[in-house]
Amino acid sequence: MYKHLFKAALNWMATDKLEESNKKVYAKSHTIKIEGKDILSISAAKAFKGDPTLLNPEDLLLSALTSCHMMSYLYVCQQNNIEVLTYEDNSEATLILNDDGSGHITKVVLNPVVRIKDASQKELALQLHIQANKLCFIANSCNFEIEHHAQCYS
Repeated sequence: MYKHLFKAALNWMATDKLEESNKKVYAKSHTIKIEGKDILSISAAKAFKGDPTLLNPEDLLLSALTSCHMMSYLYVCQQNNIEVLTYEDNSEATLILNDDGSGHITKVVLNPVVRIKDASQKELALQLHIQANKLCFIANSCNFEIEHHAQCYS
């Protein structure tokens, strides 16, 4: 077993609070800095009074899962001598909000569309999404359903 440590530095500062029904609401915008990388500007989703022009944690979680699945898939294709020419995905996450303000993602649907060089490998290429999901670090860290509606063509 190998252990890797990832670090992120969050920075938020109080700004003018938004007024809502005589309540002051904190601005949700902040930055995340990861050493050696561009600063991410993040907010809450628009539905939660965030800046809709910025990324939000839900966007980032879905992006991480979508990206990790693709990288795991490319790895298993390489192991099986399948030449992938293109890979696209339009993924979706479903978030349930509870009455008490808590919530959780209940399901993610990945919709990868893969183009491979050799048409005779299409069935194997489709099946490898199962193996990719088993290898995906992010998928292995999630406690919600992850569906795959994969398509493959040559």
